[in-house]
Amino acid sequence: MEGSPGIGGRSGSPKIPPAMEELQSRLQETLDLLSSQELRSFRDHLKKVEPRVSQVKLELEGRSPSGLARLLAKQYYPPAAAKRVLVQVLEQLPRADLLPRWQSAAADGPVIPRKIPKRSYDCVEGELDRYDLSGRRKAFLMCVTRDRLGAHQDVLLMEDWLGQCQFENTLCIDPDKMELLGKITSFRDGLNEIKDDIGCCLVALMSHGEEGFIKMKDGEKVSLEGIFEMFNNKNCPALQEKPKIFIIQACRGERRDSGVETDDEPMDSDDGSEKKRLPTFSDYFIIYPTQADMCFASLLLLVPCEIL
Repeated sequence: MEGSPGIGGRSGSPKIPPAMEELQSRLQETLDLLSSQELRSFRDHLKKVEPRVSQVKLELEGRSPSGLARLLAKQYYPPAAAKRVLVQVLEQLPRADLLPRWQSAAADGPVIPRKIPKRSYDCVEGELDRYDLSGRRKAFLMCVTRDRLGAHQDVLLMEDWLGQCQFENTLCIDPDKMELLGKITSFRDGLNEIKDDIGCCLVALMSHGEEGFIKMKDGEKVSLEGIFEMFNNKNCPALQEKPKIFIIQACRGERRDSGVETDDEPMDSDDGSEKKRLPTFSDYFIIYPTQADMCFASLLLLVPCEIL
């Protein structure tokens, strides 16, 4: 078996978690059994089944069984996601003789049961529940770039972060109001169609805004409350008892924050040096169990750290 960076490799290479190393080894054992023609077909089908892996990456990293195994392990960790993709592609080849080793329960390794016997508000000390994230992670990323310096870089950084966190990303750049509502509705409807295979959902909206609204490229306003309601337990049953994460990067009013000077070393600027400043409020993480003006039983929600 060919060596791979990070597994007993040269000094300075990032250390691969043992579980990912084991997954890579198992993937290569399967890929080594494919002929050159089958390996080419595998890559072709992979692009159709799972477009998360770009054609460029497949050409650069996936030419050999070892390289393809390394790429798959990196893109589709944890094992449950890799199993799902591999079974779909092998069924297309077809290589039915290789399916049993991935269709068995043992292929997934230890996972959290999908049916959680205790609701989070029934928890007692020492018996805390946590979300089952073995399903697919879906993200919707919208960005208005007009008059927003650095917006394109924000999109690149978000796409990279979402990829590292194993999210399948739907991108929406510079939409008008109707385009945004149409695309996010389609995204929501897609979640409902694959209900049993969803682990969590993330919606990131980056734009201009004001309290309760985000603004489109033409200045039209979209209600954030309306977007939140699209993913509630009534309108999106696929996400019942599953994490729904919303990231809103937008202004919430017209007042400017003059900030606070710090005691750190001055920063260099075109006009000499100036004191480093921080926003008046920063590094806050505030979570409410209910919406404004609403009353409901208190819930203990544990946000899984591996997706933050």
